[in-house]
Amino acid sequence: MRVLLTGASGFIGRYALKTLQHRGIEVVAVGRARPQPYVPFIEADLLSTTDFNPLVQQAQATHLLHLAWYTEHGKYWTSSLNLRWAEATSRLVEAFCAAGGQQVVIAGTCAEYDWAHGYCREDSTPLNPATLYGTAKDAARRLAMAVCAQHQVPCAWGRIFLPYGQGEYVGRLIPSLVQVFRGVGSPFGVNATAYRDFLHVSDVAEGFVQLLTTGASGAYNICSGEPVRLAEVVKTLAGLLGANPAPVLALATERLGEPPLLVGENRKLKALGWHPALTLVQSLERTLHEGTP
Repeated sequence: MRVLLTGASGFIGRYALKTLQHRGIEVVAVGRARPQPYVPFIEADLLSTTDFNPLVQQAQATHLLHLAWYTEHGKYWTSSLNLRWAEATSRLVEAFCAAGGQQVVIAGTCAEYDWAHGYCREDSTPLNPATLYGTAKDAARRLAMAVCAQHQVPCAWGRIFLPYGQGEYVGRLIPSLVQVFRGVGSPFGVNATAYRDFLHVSDVAEGFVQLLTTGASGAYNICSGEPVRLAEVVKTLAGLLGANPAPVLALATERLGEPPLLVGENRKLKALGWHPALTLVQSLERTLHEGTP
């Protein structure tokens, strides 16, 4: 097995690369920035590439793990770059399959679902994305799976819920709370009564690699499957840091447009042999130990 990995320098990609290497799987990365640690690398801007055939021929990979996408915090929900990534994804998959690729795994998102349903099952919860980001991801899924079906190549689509861990953008929820409880950020309000599905990024990476190595096909939720109230996340983090959660909880408000429940079912992924290695407390402790930007 030789894996062509996109997004290897990204938040999830860095962990996916480490997971692949830990399992002794050969990797060739492609992108604008060379990842660490060292692996064979093809420098390319996937959005500017007009012909993916030379790239996949150079990679000589049997498996594709495509994680790259536009993810700039606060902007990716509405960016027109989502449209370009949907196109680039389908063209990359087409070239990979045409070159004899044996397995395709691509990162999707829980934003493809209709969040009004709260509890998301792959095969029954309606897909009704409310953002351009979710719509583009859903379109990319449909195109990639259609291309793979024509080439008789299995394609697995991993819908990510709420990943966190060392290396995530400082403006996201967990690192922002850490800054508050370390006394270097101002308290802010959260939707304290809402339930969410958090999963440490290392377990997310393990989920993708499990899809890759088992020949999986179809859509899979990559999530904890365990709803946790945001108030509990606040209290747990504060406790681990010896801080008072009250200043944050005092600002808590119910936010219009945000679902009271957003959690995924992960039975399909578990059936492949994957299980989260870390509990919420363990993963928060690990995040704090590793350091948060």
